[in-house]
Amino acid sequence: MRTGATHRLRFGILSTARIGRNALVPAIHASRNAELVAVASRDLGAAGDYAREAMIPRHYGSYEELLDDAEVEAVYIPLPNSLHREWAIRAAERKKHVLCEKPLGVSVEEEQEMQAAADTNGVRLMEAFMYRFHHRTQRLIDLARSGAVGDLRIIRSAFTFRLTRLDNIRLRADLGGGALLDVGCYCVDISRRLAGALPVEAQAWAHIGPTGVDTRLAGSLRFEGGPIAQFDCALDTERREFIEVVGSEGSLFAGQTFVAGTGSQEIVERHGRGAEVRHAFAGEDSYQRMVEHFGDAVLADEPVRYGAADATGTMAIIEALQRSARASGEPVKVGEAVR
Repeated sequence: MRTGATHRLRFGILSTARIGRNALVPAIHASRNAELVAVASRDLGAAGDYAREAMIPRHYGSYEELLDDAEVEAVYIPLPNSLHREWAIRAAERKKHVLCEKPLGVSVEEEQEMQAAADTNGVRLMEAFMYRFHHRTQRLIDLARSGAVGDLRIIRSAFTFRLTRLDNIRLRADLGGGALLDVGCYCVDISRRLAGALPVEAQAWAHIGPTGVDTRLAGSLRFEGGPIAQFDCALDTERREFIEVVGSEGSLFAGQTFVAGTGSQEIVERHGRGAEVRHAFAGEDSYQRMVEHFGDAVLADEPVRYGAADATGTMAIIEALQRSARASGEPVKVGEAVR
């Protein structure tokens, strides 16, 4: 692999999904160590339009053609959830490094197969959970674990928004849709990071919409030693996005937490009736920080911070929540295999 400050990791994008255009394209263009050289769609015309708008030099009418491009060293995969496994494995087999949208797969088994393909072919595989790379996220975790608000008692979070069209891919069961996989995964992921462990037990209650996916879900996670995490996620309610950490001596609150944008952010720390402490953070692009971390890892031949082994922990919790929801809220043990 090329090294040195002048080298940039050459990316291709599989699909013309909106998240790529709105988030990853500008992040790669702005990054210090990556460049965007190709995009592929199953519609050649759509790929051409996308390439012109995003200033990408090459475009292809199939994903296979992009993977055959020797100039492409890494791919970003923003395809529907059900297609992540197939195309991550195909990319790894072409010796392409893979940055894949969350959730990495739709099951622990899928994610383990993806990692096995990456290991076999000597490439990096990372789940694109961009919120983890924001400085505020790490500071929130550090404060919660350091005892700044005493012993951890309760974690509360929510990520909800409203879809207006039933043909949205997030509402298709065959494409891995549903509120838990689309936005609830953020709440699950931050809960385990704040607690510093995987939960031992999960419970969930879901509303199944007309297309057969969970349009609303509320879940609870019980951690060893007492902490409890509660969250809700939805595709049919108003926009809500927050994390609250409650300890024995105080609390922490962060709003607009998962899709923070590039404006300034803060964490509000409260201790009883005392004065609030506001931890301020300058604006930054968490997508750009994610791209740069991935580029650094690949170019220096080092491990990524959040590989598939990490992703399977979050997916094990999601699988337990799914089983609980199907059983009308029966508690389900989180899989021992990934603990």
